[in-house]
Amino acid sequence: MTVEWDQSKDLANQRKHGVSFEEANELFSSGVDYLEILDDAHSGAEDRFIALGPIRRGLILIIWTERHEETIRIISARWATKNEQRLYESYLRGSND
Repeated sequence: MTVEWDQSKDLANQRKHGVSFEEANELFSSGVDYLEILDDAHSGAEDRFIALGPIRRGLILIIWTERHEETIRIISARWATKNEQRLYESYLRGSND
């Protein structure tokens, strides 16, 4: 799988959320289990997805879309909120049953 992003959007994301898309890409390249949700509310012209899972510095939420069969594009990345952390923990408990 190839992961891509817009450089100017990455710089804006770093200023706003304190995380780069390169760092966020750890979630996809590490092989860890992460929660993936279709973002119905923002899937107009293209399907958008939410990925929620751990990277080295903490729990991250990434918004992404699939460009081609083997290429995804990161749209946004930020640190998970407390509610999102609980959602991920609940997901992990459910997947271990």
